[in-house]
Amino acid sequence: MLKRQLCILGSTGSIGSSTLDVVRLHPDKFQVISLAAHASVEVIFEQCLEFKPQQVVLVSSDHAKQLAEKLKGANLSDITVLSGKQALIELAQCKSTDTVMAAIVGAAGLLPTLAAVNAGKRVLLANKEALVTSGAIFMAAVKASGAELLPIDSEHNAIFQCLPAQQQANLGECQLLANGISKILLTGSGGPFRTRAIDTLATVTPQEACNHPNWDMGRKISVDSATMMNKGLEFIEAKWLFNIEAEDIQVVLHPQSTIHSMVQYKDGSVIAQMGNPDMRTPIAHALNFPERIESGVAPLDFFNTASFEFQPVDFARYPNLKLAIDACKQGQAACTALNAANEIAVAAFLDEKIKFTDIFKINETSVKKFVSQQVDNINEVIALDKQVRIFTQTLLADFNTSKCL
Repeated sequence: MLKRQLCILGSTGSIGSSTLDVVRLHPDKFQVISLAAHASVEVIFEQCLEFKPQQVVLVSSDHAKQLAEKLKGANLSDITVLSGKQALIELAQCKSTDTVMAAIVGAAGLLPTLAAVNAGKRVLLANKEALVTSGAIFMAAVKASGAELLPIDSEHNAIFQCLPAQQQANLGECQLLANGISKILLTGSGGPFRTRAIDTLATVTPQEACNHPNWDMGRKISVDSATMMNKGLEFIEAKWLFNIEAEDIQVVLHPQSTIHSMVQYKDGSVIAQMGNPDMRTPIAHALNFPERIESGVAPLDFFNTASFEFQPVDFARYPNLKLAIDACKQGQAACTALNAANEIAVAAFLDEKIKFTDIFKINETSVKKFVSQQVDNINEVIALDKQVRIFTQTLLADFNTSKCL
């Protein structure tokens, strides 16, 4: 059996690192052909030493030069090092790879992921923002190219596993309601502030927000989990992946993060996918789909697993989630604006420029500003994303002033 030829976009992040953990277990099944990151020279250098890819891209040209020098010193100058956003796109569509792990965080991952789709690759989608920012456009590209799209987010991978095989083969054009499915149940832990007094959320620090009780994630996604914006983005992603209306998706709080999501059938059955909270499980599932392989994750020990809890969502605690659900119903411009504003707002919070509760205020103002804008193609998506970011940056000055008063 031929090895899958892998390109890992975002190899130094948590998803990229977990992907390499799974690859490490199966040298007979996978070969790493290319790696990409933004600027993490030391981490990607160590990855190069171990996996010896043919090509590496660092978006930052200065960091790419540093990496090239280090590789030369390690007698690995045969590894081609490139830089820039265009190099990222070219890497994603390179003919030497057949499988692309799309794990670049945020809207920065949209064009490389779309390039992999247009090239007809097997695309392992960990970059939810690609679907949030360009929904119908992205799924139309998948259909046109014949690319194989497999979800990596634990929730969407769980839903995928709970679907009938014919629906798994028809992502983006699923007919769930016509095939006995009545609802998708999207689970979420509630993050680190599920029981914290709402009137104290304004004083939350970045360190507190990044301290997730169950998952080990990057800083941006950890803050999104704390606000439950992450679940909101997943809600929008689920709509496009599974071709289902917002009214047929329900968010359920499940603090233990053991049930990753569920599918409810018309006959009263509910099929759930369960496992320890470790991203190597969905990564292994998608990497070698449809055959199962070892992921390095221990199976659930039901005799030592905490009892399962389920709770409805309190939108007063999680207004960002409500904002995302509403955006999903309002259309593409609202979703694109929401994602762009949130990236700027979360970065400002992590830099301690705004309060935790200001994230929602900035997001809400930005969505209201751009909700009626028309978005029909990828160029219009990119243009709107840029407009929203500029607008959001102007909002930050007001919030910085109010924070200091």
